[in-house]
Amino acid sequence: MRITLAEIVKIAGGEVVGDAGILITGISGIKEARPGDLTFLANPKYATAAKKTEASAILVGRGVLIEGKTVIQTDNPSLAFSKVIDLVKDAAPKPFGIHPMAVVAPSAVIGDGVALGPHVVIEENVKIGKNTVICAGTYIGYKASIGENTFIYPNVTIREEVVIGSNVIIHSSTVVGSDGFGYIQINDEHMKVPQLGNVVVEDNVEIGACVTIDRARFDHTRIGKGTKIDNLVQIAHNVQVSENALIIALAGIAGSASIGKNAIIAGQVGVAGHVTVGDRVVVAAQSGITKDVDPGAMMFGTPAEEYTIATRMMSHMKRLPRYAEEIKALRGEIEELKKKLGKSDEAKNNS
Repeated sequence: MRITLAEIVKIAGGEVVGDAGILITGISGIKEARPGDLTFLANPKYATAAKKTEASAILVGRGVLIEGKTVIQTDNPSLAFSKVIDLVKDAAPKPFGIHPMAVVAPSAVIGDGVALGPHVVIEENVKIGKNTVICAGTYIGYKASIGENTFIYPNVTIREEVVIGSNVIIHSSTVVGSDGFGYIQINDEHMKVPQLGNVVVEDNVEIGACVTIDRARFDHTRIGKGTKIDNLVQIAHNVQVSENALIIALAGIAGSASIGKNAIIAGQVGVAGHVTVGDRVVVAAQSGITKDVDPGAMMFGTPAEEYTIATRMMSHMKRLPRYAEEIKALRGEIEELKKKLGKSDEAKNNS
C-alpha cells in the first residue's frame, strides 16, 4: 500500500489539515500505529492516545485538531476508515462458478453468476438468486430460497423451506431452520412437538458464526431487514425480530418473543418467551428480560429494570454491609433508650 493523503480524501471524503502529500503505507489502530500508518479517532476517550500515536495521519471528526499531527477531518471517522480498509485490504479469493465437487439437485434453480464451493450440497427445488456465493461444505435444504448477492461462508446449514433474502451475509457454522425446542410431557416422558413452520431472513441481514435460528412451530421465525446478529446467539422458534435490530454475542431469545425496530440486545442478555421488547429499546449486557418493555426504554439487571432504577438498586446492594452495621448500631441505641426510659418510669412509680 502506497497512497497519499490527498488520494485518501478522494476515497473517504473530508479535508486534510497538514501535509496532504504525506505517503501512507499502512493502516493500524491508534495505539499500535507506526510511522507511515493511517489511524482514526472516533471515541474521545482515546484523545490522549492520539497525541502519543506514531501514526503519520489520523482520521478525525469535523473541527477536531491534534497538536503536532496531520489530520483528515471527516463527518464520520469510523466510516471513512472503513472505506480506506475496503480499498487496500487483501481479500481472500472468492469461489467462482460451480465447483465439480458441489452436489446440485436437478430441480434446483441456480441464478446467473452464482458460485458454489466444493462439497456444497443443494437439495431439490432450491432457488438461488444471481451472484450469490456459497462457500465449501454448506448445506441448503429442500425448497429453501436464497436471494441475490448473498454471501454464505463455509459449513453453514440452511434447512428445508428456509427463506434467505438478498445481500445477506451468514458466517461459518451457523444453522438456520433447526427444529424449535418444543415438547409436551406425557407420562413423565417428553414427546416432540412437530415444528412445521420455517425461518425468513430478510434483506441486508448479517448473521455471525455459530448462530442458531430455530424454525417456527407453524408460521415463520423472522429476522427483519438490516438486522445484525453477532456470534453465538440463540433465537428460538416463532421469534419476531424487527428491522435494524442489533443482537450481540451470547444473547438468547426464547420462543415467540418479539424484538422491536432498532432495538439493541447486548451480550449475554436473556429474553423470556412471549415477551415484547419495544422499538429502540437498549438492554444492557447480562440482563434478563422477563416482561414486556416499552419503546425507547433502557434496561439493566436480572430481572431487568429501567436503567437508572437498576443502577441505584445495585449501588445500594454494594452498601448493604454498611447498612447492616448502621442498623445494628441503631438497634443498640434503641435498646439503651428503652432501658433509660424503663428506669425513669420505675423511679416515678416509686416516688
